[in-house]
Amino acid sequence: MDLDLTHPALSDLRATCRRKVPHFVWEYLDSATGTESAKSANRTALDAVRFRPAVLRGPITPTLTTRLLGRTHALPVGIAPVGMSGLIWPGAEAALARLAAETGIPYCLSTVATRTPEEVGPHAGEAGWFQLYPPNDPEIRRDILRRAREAGFHTLVLTVDLPGASRRERQRRAQLSIPPKLTPSMLWQIARRPRWAIGTLRAGTPRLRLMEDYLKLDSAADSTKHPGYLLRAAPDWDYLAAVRAEWDGPLVIKGVLEPEDAARLRAAGADAVWVSNHGGRQFDGAPAALAVLPAIRAAVGPGYPLVYDGGVEGGLDVLRALAHGADFVMIGRGWHYALGAFGPRGAAHLAHILREDLVSNMQQMGVSVPADAAGRLQHPPAGAAASA
Repeated sequence: MDLDLTHPALSDLRATCRRKVPHFVWEYLDSATGTESAKSANRTALDAVRFRPAVLRGPITPTLTTRLLGRTHALPVGIAPVGMSGLIWPGAEAALARLAAETGIPYCLSTVATRTPEEVGPHAGEAGWFQLYPPNDPEIRRDILRRAREAGFHTLVLTVDLPGASRRERQRRAQLSIPPKLTPSMLWQIARRPRWAIGTLRAGTPRLRLMEDYLKLDSAADSTKHPGYLLRAAPDWDYLAAVRAEWDGPLVIKGVLEPEDAARLRAAGADAVWVSNHGGRQFDGAPAALAVLPAIRAAVGPGYPLVYDGGVEGGLDVLRALAHGADFVMIGRGWHYALGAFGPRGAAHLAHILREDLVSNMQQMGVSVPADAAGRLQHPPAGAAASA
């Protein structure tokens, strides 16, 4: 099968993924929270951005390499952390880490992945970032950071936009808990997806393996609790200062939507800010991430690294985010739609789609490097609503 003919876009991979994974897995991957308006707002904001095409520019040979936090990446795109990634596709973390290393893009492992840093780090090589969901216990935090560093993860992403649990109604209707507790309905769904079922049987039940290691350190632990409860911290500025003191590599703060917060984070020693509304999964009243990106860029000034995620489905969306102030774009759901569709082959195909789409759109715009997309923005006329 030539995937470039049958699945030329991420939307094709998404549709195939839905047919190939159990329904409860699909609901976990695809859902947001509330009415999912924040998720929809991300897509709407991107679609509103228009560029001026260029003519008579002669041959354009785009260069896609991008510098971020002292490293050069083959694309201005990376793989964002997704919790319980191995639930979506067996062996997802290792597969995506290998792809990142082979492609020359970052891969960010979640604290709540189904594999530990020690298991994934060797696959990631120089591509490894680690995302920290903040533990309550400073001893646990320090040990997680030690393990991530020793496993080869060089960049830390501290997620700060989860002060409390979101409801995620679609997941509840699908009867999905984390870690999963199988119901008769879920067993029937699994039986209808034999490829996923066989792969999961071989890989083992998806579990929060990293956090399971710390249950013994918590005096309040009992048999009724699952490891995720250890991460129920609502970090403050003192918590950030402690993490900054304990991590000697690049530190990225994820989940920022306020310009004032971004400026204060820069002053507090963060090496980059990640503009994100968590894919609409936490707060349905949040703005589209793209809508606040220009103001955050103005607040932190030029030259300070900004990472973006939210609704990205192709190379044109990457250029839209870069044109609004981002330096780099991360994608989470998309890579997992691709895995769910065709396993590692699907994820490699998505990397191909993104590369080809970037080149095609940059040629239409007459730009040779992604950062120049800002100069081709079609700004609205005076008095009109802003495009994002």
